[in-house]
Amino acid sequence: MNKLYYAPGACSIGIHILLAEIGRPFAAEAVNLREPPGHRALTGLNPKSKVPTLVRPDGSVLTEFPAIAYWLARSNPEAGLLPEDLEGQARALETIDYCVATLHMQGFARINRPERFAPNPADHEAVKAQGMEIFTKGLAVLDHQLAGRDFVTGRFSVADAAVFYIELWASKRLQLALPPHCTAHFARLQARPAVAAVLKTEGFA
Repeated sequence: MNKLYYAPGACSIGIHILLAEIGRPFAAEAVNLREPPGHRALTGLNPKSKVPTLVRPDGSVLTEFPAIAYWLARSNPEAGLLPEDLEGQARALETIDYCVATLHMQGFARINRPERFAPNPADHEAVKAQGMEIFTKGLAVLDHQLAGRDFVTGRFSVADAAVFYIELWASKRLQLALPPHCTAHFARLQARPAVAAVLKTEGFA
């Protein structure tokens, strides 16, 4: 059985959702990355000290959102979490990478942790502003991508789980108004039973 280590409301919520969508039994343990006990427990499994961290049935540990999402999709093909065609797969991975590497690591990280990008506190507001510019531009790109479709690749896939956590951060943590197609996508995913269950578990419902 897979076991997910997650931090409530972190990017790991996307992997939590994929596990719930698969429908097979799994374990999930919340960790507090800001408190030593939880942090040490996670570091013992993942020297990167970050979530998501997945312990697989054979005891091996897999890290990083794109890798975990891809492995879950390929090891559970009946769940249909990855498009069958090459173009669809490439587009799904393209979207995940954009969410994680650009909106998350370049945009949101600057807004939430400006000290990581500028040691001088006097520069923090400028760093935050730059992060917000990256993040809002990214939302516009995702909104354009979702125009005329219910899901990123036409049906629910690993890409939607990544987009969802970005939408969640935008609306709940940054208090931003989502662009129209993202608004519809966010509502559509919240209506899915698996997503609703994960949101409740992580304290959003």
